[in-house]
Amino acid sequence: MTMIDRSRLASLYATEQRRFSESHPASLALYQRAKGSLFEGVPMHWMAKWAGGFPLFVKEGQGAHFTDVDGLRYLDLCLGDTGAMTGHAPKATVEAVKRQAEKGFTFMLPSEDHLWVAEELSRRFGLARWQFAMTATDANRFAIRLARMLTGRPKILVHNWCYHGTVDETFATLNDGVVGPRPGNLGPPVNPAVTTRVVEFNDVPALEAALAHGDVACVLAEPAMTNIGIIHPEPGYHDALRALTRRHGTLLILDETHTICAGPGGYTAAHGLTPDLLTIGKPIGGGVPCAVYGFSTEVAGRLTGRVSLAECDTGGIGGTLAGNALALAAMRATLAHVLTAEAYAKTIPLAERFQAGVESVVREFGLPWIVKRLGCRAEYWFRPDPPRNGREAAAAADFELDRFMHLFALNRGILLTPFHNMALIAPDTTAADIDRHTEVFRESVIAVVGP
Repeated sequence: MTMIDRSRLASLYATEQRRFSESHPASLALYQRAKGSLFEGVPMHWMAKWAGGFPLFVKEGQGAHFTDVDGLRYLDLCLGDTGAMTGHAPKATVEAVKRQAEKGFTFMLPSEDHLWVAEELSRRFGLARWQFAMTATDANRFAIRLARMLTGRPKILVHNWCYHGTVDETFATLNDGVVGPRPGNLGPPVNPAVTTRVVEFNDVPALEAALAHGDVACVLAEPAMTNIGIIHPEPGYHDALRALTRRHGTLLILDETHTICAGPGGYTAAHGLTPDLLTIGKPIGGGVPCAVYGFSTEVAGRLTGRVSLAECDTGGIGGTLAGNALALAAMRATLAHVLTAEAYAKTIPLAERFQAGVESVVREFGLPWIVKRLGCRAEYWFRPDPPRNGREAAAAADFELDRFMHLFALNRGILLTPFHNMALIAPDTTAADIDRHTEVFRESVIAVVGP
C-alpha cells in the first residue's frame, strides 16, 4: 500500500495552483470583478470550493467539451453533475427550445408536450401518473408532503450520507447512532431528528427497526447511492426495502436524478423496481431546469379527491413556472432524441473503459483505491474495499487529495465533478477522450507517489 507524503502533496498543490492562476488570467479578472457584486465572488457559495482558488468562467460548450474565457478547451467529465449528462447543447434539444421560445416560454396551462412526456415517462419507469416541478429538490419535497398527507405520519427515512437536493429533512446523519444535522447543514429549521429517521444503506435490520416505530411516512432513497461515492445495493436489499415498506404502511420514493445513468429508465427499469413514487430532475431536459415526480396507480387512486378544488392551489406543492412550456419542449426533445437507448449503448462502454483505465493505474502503483461504476457514471475512491454504506465511504474522504487530483486534471484540460472524483460520459465523448484521462490520472499519481 502506497503512503502519501502530506507535505509533498501540499507543495504539489501550491505548484498547481500557481499554474492555474497564471493560465487563467481572464477567469481570474472576472472573479476579482465578481467580488464586487456576488457573495465571495461566486453566484452560489459552494462554487468557492472549486479547486484552484477561483472557478473557471465558461464561454461556451458543445457535446463533451467546453471552452473558458481564456480560450482553453476542456473535456467535461462533470457535465453539470448530471444536469448536462446528454452533453452540452444537444442539437435536438436546442432546436426544440428555439422553436418554443418563439411561441412563448410559460403559460401556466398544459400543452400536448405535457401528455407526450408523461406517457414516455410511464413507458420508461412504469409509474402511472406524473406531475412537474422545476428541480429534483422540489420534486422530492412535493413527494414527501404527499406521503405525509396520505399516511398521516410525521417522519421520513433516509440513508446516512444521502443527497436529495436541498431538502431540509434529508440533511441528517448518524453520530454514534444518534440522528442529528449533517456537518455543513446551515440553519436547519429544527433538529432533523424531529423529522427524520436515518439508517445505513444495506442495513436491513436497522431499516426494519426504524420502520417498526410506525411513524415513517416514506423512505426517500436513491436506488444506488451516488453522492458519497457509488455504493451499490447488496443482493436482496431492494427486495427487503420494498417488502418492509409495504409491511409497515410506508411509501417508497426512489430518486433517480443521478441513477438515470444506469439506463433510459434508470435503475428502476434496469432492475425491475416498483416504487410508490419516483422523482427525477436535471438530465431529462438536456440542461434546461425541469423535474418530474410520478405515482403508482395505487397512490394516484389514494390521492384522488383528497384535496378540495377550492384549496388545491395552496398546498405547498407546485409553482407557477413548474411544467413551463420551454421546459416541456426541452424534455420532449431530450427524451425522444438524446437520452435514448442508443446513447447508453455508447456511453456505458466508455464508462467501462474509464474504469479499466483508472484500475490499471491503481494496480500499477499498488494504491489502496477502488473504482466503482454505475452505467455511464464512474468514480474512484480512496479506500481499498467497496463501501457498504455512507459511513464507510465518508470515512475515506480525503479533501486535500481530492483537491490536488481535481486541479491537476483541470490544468491539463479535464474537468471532474467537484468535491468527489466522479466522471460522467456524454454521448459525444470518445475513446481518445477517456484514454487522455487515464494518461493524466497516471501523471497525477506519479506526482503524488513518485514513479
